[in-house]
Amino acid sequence: MAAKKKVALVGATGIAGQQFVAALAGHPWFELTRLVGSERSAGKRYGEALRDAKTGARRWWCDVEPPSSILTIEVEDSRRFSPNDVDLVFSAVEADVARELEPRFAELKPVVSTASAFRYEDDVPIIVPGVNWEHARLLPLQRQRRGWRGYITPIPNCTTTGLVIALKPIHDAFGVRKVLVTSMQGVSGAGRSPGVVALDIVDNIVPFIPKEEEKVARESRKIFATLGEGGLRDADFVVSATCTRASVLEGHTEAVSVSMQKPGTPAEVADLMRSFDGGKELPSAPNPSARNRASIAMPKAAWPLRLAAFVRSRRSTTASSSCSSPTTPRWARRRGRCSSPSTSTAKDSSRSPGGCQCAGRARASRSTIGTP
Repeated sequence: MAAKKKVALVGATGIAGQQFVAALAGHPWFELTRLVGSERSAGKRYGEALRDAKTGARRWWCDVEPPSSILTIEVEDSRRFSPNDVDLVFSAVEADVARELEPRFAELKPVVSTASAFRYEDDVPIIVPGVNWEHARLLPLQRQRRGWRGYITPIPNCTTTGLVIALKPIHDAFGVRKVLVTSMQGVSGAGRSPGVVALDIVDNIVPFIPKEEEKVARESRKIFATLGEGGLRDADFVVSATCTRASVLEGHTEAVSVSMQKPGTPAEVADLMRSFDGGKELPSAPNPSARNRASIAMPKAAWPLRLAAFVRSRRSTTASSSCSSPTTPRWARRRGRCSSPSTSTAKDSSRSPGGCQCAGRARASRSTIGTP
C-alpha cells in the first residue's frame, strides 16, 4: 500500500475546517499532520483552540467527535506557516483571506481551496470528480504562468456542485441549451459567522442570497467549458438561478428545468442518471452517484443532498429524478461560499408585495417543486 500523503489544513478551527478534520479521520489517502489557524488560535493545542476563551465551551460543530490524536496538535499561525514538509494543503478560509494566503502556499505545494477567491481566473480549473477531470490539464499552465511549484484548484459553490453532477449525464447524451434552477438551501451553508439570524429563518424562506446566483451561473458554464490550446472556453448554455435559504439545518434542494439540444424521454434521462458514474472509485464518493425516485413528493432536505431535477426536452417531455450527494466530501457541501449574510435587507424585501421577505420567491419555489 502506498504511503499516505501528508496534508496541512488551513482554517482548522472554523466550521468548514472542522468538517475537514472529521472527513480526513482514518482517510485511506491522506494523513492530517499540521493544523493552521488565525493569530487567536496559534500556539494552542487544537482541543484548547476549540474552546471559547470566556465561557470555556467547546466550539465543535460536527456530528462526530474529533479524533483524539488531532486534539493534541499545536495550531500554527497562518501568517508564518510554510508547507515545506507536507504534500498537499487544504484551505478552508474565506475569500479575502484566501486571496492573501493561498498564492504563498501554492508557490511550494498544491492547494485545494473551498474559497471563491481564484475560481474565475483563466488558468484555475474548478474540478468536480466525474464531471470535468480533463480540466486538470490546465494545472501545468497555471504553474508555468505563475512560477509556482504547486497550484490552486478550488471546489465549486455548494449549490453548483449538486447541479453539475445532475447535469453531466444529460449534457453528454443530449446537450444542454438552458437551465433554470431554484435552490432551497440549508442554513448550515451560511456558516456561523455571520450565519443566518434565527428570527429571519424560522417559519420562513429567505428569498435572496447575495452573490450566490451569479456564482451558480458562472461556475456551471466554466465546469462544462471546452479545454483547448488557449485555455477554457465556457459552455454556451444559459443558466438562470434563484437561490433561497430554507428553514432546514443542512442539505440543499434544487428544482431544475433543463432545455436540451436533442429530444429525449423521461425514461431515457432516468436511465442515464442511474448509470452515471461520478467517480465511484474515490473514497468519499457516493455509490451510486444518483438515485431516481418516481414520487414528486421528495424527502426533506437532509444528508445526502437531494436534487429534484425536472428535465424538459424540445417535445416538452418531463422527468423527475433525485440526485444523491455530490462526489466531493461532506465538508465541501456543508459549507456555503456566501461572502455576506443571507438575511434579507430592505432592498431585498422590496422584491415581494407588502415587504414580506418570502412571499414572492417562496411562492415561485413551491410552484416549481409541485408542477414540473
